[in-house]
Amino acid sequence: MIDKYSTKEEVIEALKQNGWALKYASEELRGDREVVLEAVKKDGRVLVLVNNTFKNDREVVLEAVRQRGAALAWASYELQADREVVMEAVKQNDEVFCYASYKLRDDRNVVLEAVRNNGRVLKFVNNTFKNDREVVLEAVNQNGTALYHTSSKLQSDREVVLKAVRQRGLRCVVQVINYVLIVLWC
Repeated sequence: MIDKYSTKEEVIEALKQNGWALKYASEELRGDREVVLEAVKKDGRVLVLVNNTFKNDREVVLEAVRQRGAALAWASYELQADREVVMEAVKQNDEVFCYASYKLRDDRNVVLEAVRNNGRVLKFVNNTFKNDREVVLEAVNQNGTALYHTSSKLQSDREVVLKAVRQRGLRCVVQVINYVLIVLWC
């Protein structure tokens, strides 16, 4: 166990086991870039504990989101608008797309790249992209369950449905049909 009197070497050794050990380090060591990098390499969510300087440090944030995509939530606004940072985060977790800047979320090329990396991102994009055939085809090609989040028009598009089935199996289509029936029933 480390405490505020632990040396830098002791803290780094502890961080190799558990990134959250950072919270027990001295304030001076919590402000040391090498220590912070070691912590986020072990658990990207540790970004929540660090000061704003590190939340705006591109290398620190990239390490954090590579380890745990959810770390994007604690990155600075500037880095939430950084395409590479957002794409790394999305590879880990589709839900973090909602933390990307509005500009990136409305950029068709970013959306296309995001759904290529993780088709489930489709549930977090605006409706324009849910009706964009190319975007939807990329999404269901990566993850057939993205079919749930397309427009009803594209849910009945033969090529889209076939890609989803090839990627996920017939069960995916049955689930979408059940979903549509429930929506129509209510």
